[in-house]
Amino acid sequence: MCGIVGYTGTQDAAPILLDGLKKLEYRGYDSAGIAVMDHNIISVNKVKGRIVSLSEKTSDGASVPGTTGIGHTRWATHGAPTEENAHPHLSNDGRFAIVHNGIIENYMALREELLGDGYVFQSETDTEVIVHLLEMYYRGNVRDALIRTANRLQGSYALGVICSEEPGSIYAVREKSPLILGLGIDENFFASDVTALVNHTRNVIYLEDGEFAELTCDAIRVFDVTGREIIKTPSRILWDVQAAEKGGYEHFMLKEIMEQPAAVKATIAPRIREGEVVFDELKDGPAVISGVRKIIITACGSAYYAGCAGKYALEKLTRIPVEVVLASELRYSDPLIDKDTLVIVISQSGETADTIAAMRECSERGARTLAVVNVVGSTVANIADYTVYTWAGPEIAVATTKGYTTQVTVLYMLSVYFGRALGLIGEDQEKEMTDTLQQLPRLIQQSIDLNPAIPSLAKKYHDSKALFFIGRNTDYAVALEGALKMKEISYLHAEAYAAGELKHGTIALIEEHQPVIALCCNPSIMEKTLSNIVEVKSRGAEVLALTFRNNQKILSVADDLLFIPDVESLFSAVTEIVPLQLLAYHVAKENGCDIDKPKNLAKSVTVE
Repeated sequence: MCGIVGYTGTQDAAPILLDGLKKLEYRGYDSAGIAVMDHNIISVNKVKGRIVSLSEKTSDGASVPGTTGIGHTRWATHGAPTEENAHPHLSNDGRFAIVHNGIIENYMALREELLGDGYVFQSETDTEVIVHLLEMYYRGNVRDALIRTANRLQGSYALGVICSEEPGSIYAVREKSPLILGLGIDENFFASDVTALVNHTRNVIYLEDGEFAELTCDAIRVFDVTGREIIKTPSRILWDVQAAEKGGYEHFMLKEIMEQPAAVKATIAPRIREGEVVFDELKDGPAVISGVRKIIITACGSAYYAGCAGKYALEKLTRIPVEVVLASELRYSDPLIDKDTLVIVISQSGETADTIAAMRECSERGARTLAVVNVVGSTVANIADYTVYTWAGPEIAVATTKGYTTQVTVLYMLSVYFGRALGLIGEDQEKEMTDTLQQLPRLIQQSIDLNPAIPSLAKKYHDSKALFFIGRNTDYAVALEGALKMKEISYLHAEAYAAGELKHGTIALIEEHQPVIALCCNPSIMEKTLSNIVEVKSRGAEVLALTFRNNQKILSVADDLLFIPDVESLFSAVTEIVPLQLLAYHVAKENGCDIDKPKNLAKSVTVE
């Protein structure tokens, strides 16, 4: 949650900070602010609402002089989204300004202590205790004050700090929240995400937990929690700037839906060679699965639903029991995990707080951990025993699309890879499966091309009070993600149900003209799903069916149709979800929703 950015150099800081905040707005957009230092004077500008209001207030930064500054876009946690609670926060003496992403868990005790010492609070936030601690501990050395302050904090935080006593310097601190340093020529940066940096530099340093950095226009120095300087190796951002821009599309979400064929191809292409799945990044190769008696997939949100979709292939091809568990539940469940358990952790950002905590819990119990993640250098990627990157490229819209499809694709490839390693799949069978996997980018494109009627269907269904999604087996797993897409961007009530459970209570909700979206893409259970469609139709429901082309059986019972191309049902989830993503998009558009930035949500959930 929240996005922070910092700049020091020879250019005016405010326009650069505003540009960076616009790139980070997907992380939170309740309020925004910048603090810019001009010589020894810090000026703060804050607004309730979006970055555009901050740009208007500061004339796109032109009214705020200074070449050093920090900025913040907020997703409210402690305190309402008001100008008073917006960051940056100032110390009582005006010497320090800070921005913060994360949560300070012991802030109430610190706040009481600071109030007792005479410090005055201007906000309801947990963040403000940090800036007052800095003032309290400052004795002429910012670095020492930062170390002492960090030692008092419990929770997660990425901090950006400026001090009027050190013009031209900014400080960045990381503990369990993402923070990246950008290296330029006569200028340096920090940000929560590389998307805020790529317009200015491709050379970055990933801070680790417990590290902090001092940035000036001509140098970056990194220190550990004791103040000892450490040497960090810069990394190079490989994707181009245009990948983080809309490229002519009305919304990032639509652009990212349309990018899925290319994204899935990027995920597959390096890993299938001559009919064989190859994971060069798995340093122990097939031994990763050796001796494993149970697989647990853990994640949150859409990544969890990707795990639900991938479970079927993993279980079928490895014959190992697979359990998919929400990370927020796993970490508190005293799980039955040991050295014979493989835990597959899925996260687009690699910074999801509950997922990281669950992963650490499993590691402490002796499990092997394998991360499926998009962001290089992220926390999940760094602490996993094995890491497989999805290579989806930057995803800006809050509602994930290509993040989900590339995660499921990786799970498909892992299923084949592990099945072959265990001797359960022969060479010829693997060749057949890899041929199917290599066709997925083309099949995803066909799922887009086969459904030109989706905008018209959105006009029909956009004012529904509720939408029910039903399916069986892999169709049910996809229905979960389809319903989530609908609810998070259109704000319509949408729920997914296992079709076989209709008679066990859910069918009581079906009434005249109730929309039901039925997924019927698995031929082996088609007749069962058709009977469920007849059940809801007999009670007045209007059925929008998602099925493969030329499915004559469904034509007589469905009111409307969405299509996918013919594909092996074990690997069908990535083609099935695409029409549902497009339907959610166009319903949200009909309803006038803010599609890329849905209310109350943020892209990367870095707090509990």
